[in-house]
Amino acid sequence: MAPQLRFTPFLLLRGFAAAKTCTNLTIPVNIESRQGLFKTIPFEGNLDATTFSQEFTNIGQNYSNVLLKDYQTVRGQYKISAKFCHPDNGTTSSVVQVLTHGIGFDKSYWDLPFNNYNYSYTDRAISHGYSTLAIDRLGIGNSSHGDPINVIQAQAEVEALNDITGLLRNGSVPSIDTSFHKVVHVGHSFGSVQSYWLSALYPDNTDGLILTGWSTNGTWLPATIASWNLHLARLNQPLRFGNSSNSGVLNLIKNDNQGEGLIKTILTLLQSVEVDLPNQDIWDVIATTEVGDLINGYNQTIEPLNYPGGYMAWSDFTANQYAFLLPGYYDLALGLFAERTKQPVTAGELLTIGSSPPSSSFSGPVLVVTGEQDAIFCGGDCYATGSAADSIPAAAEVAFPNASVFEAYIQPNTGHGLNAHYNSTGAYEVIQNWLEDHGLES
Repeated sequence: MAPQLRFTPFLLLRGFAAAKTCTNLTIPVNIESRQGLFKTIPFEGNLDATTFSQEFTNIGQNYSNVLLKDYQTVRGQYKISAKFCHPDNGTTSSVVQVLTHGIGFDKSYWDLPFNNYNYSYTDRAISHGYSTLAIDRLGIGNSSHGDPINVIQAQAEVEALNDITGLLRNGSVPSIDTSFHKVVHVGHSFGSVQSYWLSALYPDNTDGLILTGWSTNGTWLPATIASWNLHLARLNQPLRFGNSSNSGVLNLIKNDNQGEGLIKTILTLLQSVEVDLPNQDIWDVIATTEVGDLINGYNQTIEPLNYPGGYMAWSDFTANQYAFLLPGYYDLALGLFAERTKQPVTAGELLTIGSSPPSSSFSGPVLVVTGEQDAIFCGGDCYATGSAADSIPAAAEVAFPNASVFEAYIQPNTGHGLNAHYNSTGAYEVIQNWLEDHGLES
């Protein structure tokens, strides 16, 4: 039977801004992760990324098994970049929501600065009195990077998430002067995979699960990888992701000493009356092709993130829309913002994304929130179950045989990237109400 969840129409929530205090911090974590040791494969150019995609999506083989040589234990101390927020009244809730982003994003996914934070999940949680900790997953953003095949894998990221959770419970996180009675894990997509995985390995280290953009059906992962048309991150957005190995590309793009830098040349050419391109064509060339990604990051004052080969990114904004955004139900400017700020995925993550345990013994409450037309976990229609279940996400109930309650909520008019759609705040309110209804109030 479909769950009856409280729903506040998103139109009543638009323009809301929570009063919050936030601190950016770095959390040292110690991990010990038993994981795959894969054969070394080349990642020198974009054709190598294409070859990886071809092998990964080959229906006749399991590419993870093809590359697997052995198993290893990865040990070490790493740094996790995080953003801690709490209500702007000097109080810190005894319940903290740990927010884990998916592929292509970083911790800003939960507190998008676009349009005066109008899409901020953090603001909605803060308005209900919760504290939040949004993290850059291990290997991504401003967290520690590492070997993209044999270190930055799903299991290692789960171990980092588990260590952070223990530190929160013990009051041992730097710059957070409190311990938390309850920790709720909120994930999106790959972040939901990791939150689920944590609940399977360490069921006593979470008090509640909110899994957004998720189901247990991985049928459409190969189609997703194919649609991304993967490039090496350092070549796709060299001004943000570049490193010393492509310094020549960086110089070509940025060298404006003689007014001949590639960016200036492209813009001048497209705007030239001699070319006589309509404005729409100019926009299409810049915004919806790799040209836009080459320009992204230009004039930024931050240092490049220095991702080596083996870190990959989807090719351009068209691939972004296909996987994450439902046409007509998102702000085009926000889509372009997401493309400018996208983050990569490692080969190791893709090779291990399907390795999570088949079920979890977690005995607390579980809520799955997925967009009605999620392409990655529902193939574009979350209700297309052939009457086998109320929805594709609802079928995940079998993975939680001991859960105190399991419910699946389908957000209408929404694709995979739930937080980037017009009605995102409606889903946020469903989540906060559900937590309060199931013993996880702030």
